[in-house]
Amino acid sequence: MTRIALLDYGMGNLHSAAKALEHVGATVDVTNDPALIARADKIVFPGVGAMRDCMAGMREAGVDVAVKNAVFNKPVLAICVGMQALMQSSSENDGVDCLGIFKGHVQRFPDVAGIKVPHMGWNQVTQSDPAHPLWQGIEQNSRFYFVHSYYVVPEEPSLVAATCEYGQQFACSLTKENLFAVQFHPEKSHTAGLQLLKNFVEWRI
Repeated sequence: MTRIALLDYGMGNLHSAAKALEHVGATVDVTNDPALIARADKIVFPGVGAMRDCMAGMREAGVDVAVKNAVFNKPVLAICVGMQALMQSSSENDGVDCLGIFKGHVQRFPDVAGIKVPHMGWNQVTQSDPAHPLWQGIEQNSRFYFVHSYYVVPEEPSLVAATCEYGQQFACSLTKENLFAVQFHPEKSHTAGLQLLKNFVEWRI
């Protein structure tokens, strides 16, 4: 059975993500223990809340180092603020340095009439490469659950695995080699979300 380290750095309730991963067949360790992370087959890197607090929590718990090490040697799934933290910087909290794994930045949705911020609720996701293993069994334009005020702007268009429309088109998923990241919450996205998590559990690099 696939053993997954669900990274815990004190930001948010990880119960729903752990239960969803267990539901699709994984053994889950909710942890920031370097030994458990090293033994895990795969890593799930979640995140909720303000970027400044998330980055501080990551550094205090050593999760920043764990993620940087893992992206070179095992499958990683980043979720929500976890995806944003992969970029070089965020405009949130007057500017925050992030992990710098991907070139690009994170910015806030603009104030536009009729568009509420945060972007909250169900929205369609358009896959850039439906053949990617993590999209298997998920129909094009399936709906996933979002809660966010900021979105990623990668410098390399080839990183974009999916887009979404909310007042504008934005990247809602990124991928490169053994790393896959989503802005939405698969653990809250019912059938499509569980299929994505199952695909991650079964992903062979």
